[in-house]
Amino acid sequence: MTKKVVAVLFGGQSTEHEVSKRSAATILAALSDEKYFLLPIYITKEGKWLLYEGAVENVGNVGNVAWEKVGVPVALSPDASHKGLLRLTGDKVKHIPIDVVFPVLHGRNGEDGTVQGLCELAGIPCVGCGCLTSAACMDKVFTKKVVNSLKIAQAEHVVVLRHEIDENMAAIRRRVRKLGYPCFVKPANAGSSVGVTKAANKDGLEAALREAGKNDRKILVERAISGRELECAVLGNENAEATGVGEILAAADFYDYEAKYHNAESQTIIPADIPSEKAEEIRAAAKAVYAAMDCAGMARVDFFLENETNKVIFNEINTIPGFTSISMYPKLWNAAGMMTAALVDELIALALARFDEEGTSE
Repeated sequence: MTKKVVAVLFGGQSTEHEVSKRSAATILAALSDEKYFLLPIYITKEGKWLLYEGAVENVGNVGNVAWEKVGVPVALSPDASHKGLLRLTGDKVKHIPIDVVFPVLHGRNGEDGTVQGLCELAGIPCVGCGCLTSAACMDKVFTKKVVNSLKIAQAEHVVVLRHEIDENMAAIRRRVRKLGYPCFVKPANAGSSVGVTKAANKDGLEAALREAGKNDRKILVERAISGRELECAVLGNENAEATGVGEILAAADFYDYEAKYHNAESQTIIPADIPSEKAEEIRAAAKAVYAAMDCAGMARVDFFLENETNKVIFNEINTIPGFTSISMYPKLWNAAGMMTAALVDELIALALARFDEEGTSE
């Protein structure tokens, strides 16, 4: 069997830089060196691309400063005739062919269609969703517009643009009053609960809007849902499959970035202890959202089960979900009998199959 050359991109310029490194360490450990030539490419917080040429098993232990010593500058060529990296050493440039790119870049400049678009220009298959889908799923407002067409319940919401905070805060308060308090205030384009605040009353709304505005010019304000937080993992291209349902037990008031990655008391329960008919409803809704957003490869779809009504309510979709030791996406597939090594193999196979079929990563 001819080994495939896999470029694994991680780090990046988003607020989820550190989580990306942890996810990449898991994925690199799962990729067999009998099947693949691995090219770990670390992207610094400043956007510099460095090819790590040390032992792959040590990637997770390299500190930020040390990367400059163990990494060689590279660039992914947008020239489709190259189909690979350009390794830069002094005034010398070496071409390194790539068979597939595996982006492990959570949030902006990775999960939002930017890297996917670069791969399309380069003519290289890319694991996961294509350019348009990645951008649309990253934007919570666009996602809501698509999901509205499915008649799947969502939290009532309003959209605020950052400039409106200074120009007419009174009008914003009037619009938000219809949602009631407390409410959640979120950047439309930011991953992993970054910049999300729970506004308890109208006095706390402006501070919450300004916090969200640090991450995006477009802000989503949602009615707070009192309910259980449930997640489902989806895998595949046209005929995607969904796992069972897992439950998040947050160690904080809600499952924000700190509760997700830095609070050991947060728990994931697989399978969630919910009635089988509710689990099937969530699985069906997850696959419907995945198809409507034209997803490919993978996504994690999140829901609430509202306490008062027992209604399934869609929350959001993540197209490059976490792959850390505590991340729900690989854990759900592990619980379904697919270990992480088989999962990453399948993701690469799906990317190659879609590229062969369409001649593009979209």
